[in-house]
Amino acid sequence: MGMTTDVHVRELRYFATVAEELHFTRAAELLYVSQPALSKQIRALERQLGAELFHRGPRGVTLTEAGTALLPHARRMLADWSEGAAAVEAARAARRDTLVVGMSTSPGRGGLLPAIRSRFTAAHPEAVLRLRQMSWEDPTAGLADGTADVAYVWLPLPDADRYAWTVVAEEPRLVALPDSHPLAAREEIDFVDLAGEPFLALPPEAGVLRDFWLALDERRALDGPAARPPRVGAEISGTEETYEALVAGLGICLVATGNAPLITLGGVVTRPVRGLSPSRYALARRREDEGRALVRGYVEACRRVTDRA
Repeated sequence: MGMTTDVHVRELRYFATVAEELHFTRAAELLYVSQPALSKQIRALERQLGAELFHRGPRGVTLTEAGTALLPHARRMLADWSEGAAAVEAARAARRDTLVVGMSTSPGRGGLLPAIRSRFTAAHPEAVLRLRQMSWEDPTAGLADGTADVAYVWLPLPDADRYAWTVVAEEPRLVALPDSHPLAAREEIDFVDLAGEPFLALPPEAGVLRDFWLALDERRALDGPAARPPRVGAEISGTEETYEALVAGLGICLVATGNAPLITLGGVVTRPVRGLSPSRYALARRREDEGRALVRGYVEACRRVTDRA
């Protein structure tokens, strides 16, 4: 039986068509091939199977016992194959009509997401929009590994040249600290006074984003002991963890103004910091996807909403 493993779908389709028409010329027309080519394919199939499939008699073509035995299996395989091909096409269509929006912290920010969604859906009624919450370990919120088509991210992004982005919000970085912390008594804090404190840090996988929230650039610009690398009090990979670590006094952390409400629950306060660049929250996509209709449409909806805001 080793010989039969490489029978092609095409050969089975040729066989089934001749079996249904019982006429080589008509079958060849239906299949858009020449009659000699069709005969040759059928003979090749017979050789592979080691059995004649058709009697070619003076009064036309009839199926042999072997041909009769093969026909239901050939039909079933052809049906399975076309179902398989249809499933692939459906998956491609679903991918075409689905846009996955990744995010590691929800944008909140005055109903930004619902406003973008309604504008996008009005322009692309056929599209399915999926929001996916990603872990803080992935600063690209699903863009790097392809699990998201567009994503709300904090700048800077690792491998920045792979992506294009639209800044959605530029917000001061505040410091979050337990309300019992001596510095909490101040209205505003100089970054130099925070530099020696233990900081909460994103996971190392977050790379340049971890550096940004530890204010590495600003630390390098300081003089004397304040310029030392940050002391990491604990690592955080989610909002609840951040709040728990702050309340437990494991460290302080920087936070974008728009995210302050997420962690200023009982026992935690935020204060403005002098000497820090602002944070930038952006909608990003992979450069190679810039031409995709739904990606373009979502970016456009985002621009419209944020320009109006």
